[in-house]
Amino acid sequence: MKKQGRTIRKPVSYAGIGIHTGEVVEMQFLPAPVGTGLVFRRVDLPNQPELLGSYKHVVDTSRSTILGTAEFKIHTVEHVLAAVKAFGIDNLVIELSNIEPPVGDGSSLPFVKMLQEAGIEEQDEEIPFRNLQKPVFLHQGDVSIVALPHPTFKISYTLSYPGVTPLEAQFVSFEFSQENFIKDIAPCRTFALYREISYLIDKGLIRGGSLSNANIILGEAILTNGGLRFPNEMARHKVLDMVGDLALVGFPFNAHIISIRSGHATHVDLARLIGENSV
Repeated sequence: MKKQGRTIRKPVSYAGIGIHTGEVVEMQFLPAPVGTGLVFRRVDLPNQPELLGSYKHVVDTSRSTILGTAEFKIHTVEHVLAAVKAFGIDNLVIELSNIEPPVGDGSSLPFVKMLQEAGIEEQDEEIPFRNLQKPVFLHQGDVSIVALPHPTFKISYTLSYPGVTPLEAQFVSFEFSQENFIKDIAPCRTFALYREISYLIDKGLIRGGSLSNANIILGEAILTNGGLRFPNEMARHKVLDMVGDLALVGFPFNAHIISIRSGHATHVDLARLIGENSV
């Protein structure tokens, strides 16, 4: 199976604060020619360095997915890449005026809206879907994730935080398509336990975080502006993260991914395994 290569029809931009710096950052999506891939460009730095969005360039996955070299980094790429993946875009330049994209509301909706405004253009390029040669899996402590050969792209995710009542058991199974992503996954916001973020706040980090762009779990309560968007919004957000992280594979593929408690580190490890075991 093959697909036509895709980029966007016109440049679009969006500005907002970064969740880590709390500073205003402007992001621009630019059309790109065949063969470019998904490229991040830091326009705030001398010579405007660029980096291909690939698992090969991941340097940190502790709290988000961070791409980088010895000279510069790009933080928290997963929410942007999830939207780009949903629209089937293969060639795009993502310009940033700081180290990270704007956080928006903590979901992928702002980036979906950017792509809807830009429009999609098919290119003179045929890109084959690659197939897994065999199942690939990872098991690390209480985290398990497996990718099985499958005719479509599907994710089944189980979220479990023992002892945290709102997060003790959430499940979602998602058949990937642009329509399904926009409706069921893109609106789902990032979340964190209060005990985790209180430490980061004390260290002067996540300066742009607020109840407008995150769901915060404190005891049995979920603190958020406007209430949850789905009863299992947190599990759905994990799927959003996974879609973005797996965009770093660098080519279209089909698989059924079954995951228990995975996060950025295991998503990126899985992206590497898929990249090395697909034909």
